[in-house]
Amino acid sequence: MGKKKGMTAAEKREAVWGWAFILPTMIGLIVLNFYPVIQTVYQSFCKTGDFGKGNIFVGLANYQKLLSDGEVWQSLWNTVKYAIIEVPFSVVIALLLAVLLNRKMKGVSIYRTIFFLPMVCAPAAVAMVWKWLYNQQFGLLNNIFHTKTAWISDPKIAWISVAVIGVWSIVGYNMVLFISGLQEIPHDYYEAADIDGASEVRQFFSITVPLLSPTTFFIVQTRIIGALTVFDLMFMVMDKTNVALSKVQSVVYLFYQYSFTNGNKGMGSALVMILVIFIMILTFFLQQAEKKLVYHN
Repeated sequence: MGKKKGMTAAEKREAVWGWAFILPTMIGLIVLNFYPVIQTVYQSFCKTGDFGKGNIFVGLANYQKLLSDGEVWQSLWNTVKYAIIEVPFSVVIALLLAVLLNRKMKGVSIYRTIFFLPMVCAPAAVAMVWKWLYNQQFGLLNNIFHTKTAWISDPKIAWISVAVIGVWSIVGYNMVLFISGLQEIPHDYYEAADIDGASEVRQFFSITVPLLSPTTFFIVQTRIIGALTVFDLMFMVMDKTNVALSKVQSVVYLFYQYSFTNGNKGMGSALVMILVIFIMILTFFLQQAEKKLVYHN
């Protein structure tokens, strides 16, 4: 057998240019993604030193403290409650809007843009507007219903009020994904259903829902993860002096308190790792459910 020939000059130049193009992305991933992950895992086993220096390895002590802390379990329950409202309502409303706006109608592009606008609005602007709507003294909602409801300061309903903002903010994004999925469904199925005399409602449940299940599952899974990691919405709507904060704050909000307000990055890192493990377990069960619930052509 003859010896393998080395790379030609042209192939070497091509390889160099290839590495030159992908190197910035690789460096960005390492610096902004991989290294922070490794650092977070390491810090979760450490007690943060004074002034951020001299971390002391303490093993599982941070995890033991967190798992015995009632505030942590309350924040996890708050996050789950938020997801229970945000995910199903945002998916169902987005699906109905997508079906309505996937038809040929006048001004359909304008309607799609209007529903998608909340997604591109700055979170700070969204929070400011909704805090005004929810204001107990002069808010628009209380003026309409002629009440003095404390929408975001009553511990019993504050988490629902925040979840409503989450639904409003994400429904347009989900709608766009559903429209994309609807346009992939062959129109022949609907023509055959019309010939058989199936109503639009029957077509929706017998054709649209099954064939749209891959898109639906993708949206549900990504929205569950998004809801479990919510932070900016709660941070901007709920003031630190709000009496309902403990019944609304999410796990990531509590992580912010530990890491940046209290300067205890060890506890904060451990809390994030607990959340990551919880999401991984949930994702595993969702992947198992996909095999049974999702219809693939």
